[in-house]
This record gives sequence, structure tokens and C-alpha cells, in this order.
Amino acid sequence: MSRDLDLPEGDEKYFEEAEPVRVFDSNLLREPISVLPHPKPITLAPHDSVTDAMRAMQSEHRGYVAITQDGTPSTPIMGVFTERDVLLRIVDRGRNPATLPLSEVMTRDPEVLPDTARIAHILNKMCVGGFRHVPVVDPRGCPVTVVSVKDVVEILVDSFPREVLNLPELEVPAIPKFREGA
Repeated sequence: MSRDLDLPEGDEKYFEEAEPVRVFDSNLLREPISVLPHPKPITLAPHDSVTDAMRAMQSEHRGYVAITQDGTPSTPIMGVFTERDVLLRIVDRGRNPATLPLSEVMTRDPEVLPDTARIAHILNKMCVGGFRHVPVVDPRGCPVTVVSVKDVVEILVDSFPREVLNLPELEVPAIPKFREGA
């Protein structure tokens, strides 16, 4: 559109340069996982109880615990315990979390990624492996962090805040409060 148009006073604002439209770009997938939130992992030892793990997960607002031989992040990861394990390996089987050691219900030798991985690697592990949490380890196999689906979603929202956060509310059909019919 030409800027040499004869426009009424004040209408120029309608023809100002628009911001470029941002599209999902493969460069985001090439970003290192270090751009994701990376809190220190919660680590416990295999002899710690499930109750200890659940309390740690609750207090830190996370859905996992990394298991190392001595319960510190300075030794290689040997297992992971997640909120999914609570449901499938404890609640579903009627086990007592207070007396149950993590070694009996943790996922042993979990699939991990090196701390040099890219966001695409995390997405691949999550999608192909069906994982909601992926441990990230240093060259010695020690846990550096655990990336959750929530972390990936946050980076996507941070990358496209206007497109995601400024959406109008959708109208949801009213759900009847009382059952109708037979």
C-alpha cells in the first residue's frame, strides 16, 4: 500500500507498519535445554520411603524425585519416581507408602538425556517414550535437572505470549447440573 494516499487527518495510524507475524520456528527446537527452567533435581536414596518422596514432591511443587545411591545429585542417577508411579504402583495396588522403600516402586535405569541436548530431543523423548519427566544428566550420569512437560509448555508460551495469553475466552456450553432422562 502506498503512503502517498490522500488520507483524512489522523488516519495514518491505520497504515503503520504491522509487527511481523511470528510463526513456530524450528530454531526454537534447536535451542539448548538450558533455556528451559532447570531447578536442581529433588534427589532421594533408594531406601527412602515413598512418603518421603511424596512430601518432597509436594513441598517443591514437582512431579518427580530422582533416585541416586546416596540421595545426592553428586552421584549417578539410578531411578526416578513420579506422580504416575504413586497412582499405578502404590494406590492402584493398595500398598502402604509409609513403609514402602522407593527401590520397590521406582523406575530403574530411566531414559535420560545429556545436558547438551536440545529442546527437540526432550520433545522426542516425551512424545516417543510417553514420558512427562525426562532426567538430564552430566557426563558422569549425575542428575542436573529433570525437565517436565510443564517446562516445555512454559517456554512455548514465553516464545509466543501475545498469541497464547491474549486469546479471547471460549464460550463453553452450559452443563446441566441434574441428570435428565432415564
